[in-house]
Amino acid sequence: MSSDQIAQLIYLGLLVTVIAGYFFMQNRLKLGKTLQMAGIWVLIFIGAIAGVGLWQDIRSTVLPQQAAFVDSGEVVVPRARDGHYYLNININGEPIDFVVDTGATDIVLTRADATRIGLRPEDLNFLGQAMTANGIVQTAMVRLDEMELGPFTDRAVRASVNGGEMSQSLLGMSYLQRFASIQIADNQLVLTR
Repeated sequence: MSSDQIAQLIYLGLLVTVIAGYFFMQNRLKLGKTLQMAGIWVLIFIGAIAGVGLWQDIRSTVLPQQAAFVDSGEVVVPRARDGHYYLNININGEPIDFVVDTGATDIVLTRADATRIGLRPEDLNFLGQAMTANGIVQTAMVRLDEMELGPFTDRAVRASVNGGEMSQSLLGMSYLQRFASIQIADNQLVLTR
């Protein structure tokens, strides 16, 4: 501990002593109730200190950061509470949430996300098929003008629109292979270009 921290600790101790002394003197006749209230305040104080001290860990667990971009050309994605990795990528200027799916061959957009980026699913030709965990679905091949993930921009990216029901768009290997390295370690997905 530095001398400044020791001085602050002494000051805090004196302040607590003065306040506690005041309460004890004020409530001499109700000492049991006063001790109970003092105990509650001590627990509140300890809880506040613990909350401040553990805030970074709590925040990274409850509200993980979507992605961090490291100067060395890395995208660091924390694992979400459900065990998946999620990325928000701007497609044609619109932010789209993806679940990273190394088992998916392509980028697969939901109909709703396709509409958000300016495609009209009702005008697409659903001639392709894809095998999913829920069976075979019809797909329509599309070209995305621009995909932006932080400092990385890709143009004319091949993707497909799912003809069936899908809760979230998938970021498959056709996009992930644009990175030189894909690593999963310490509850993080690291993409390096």
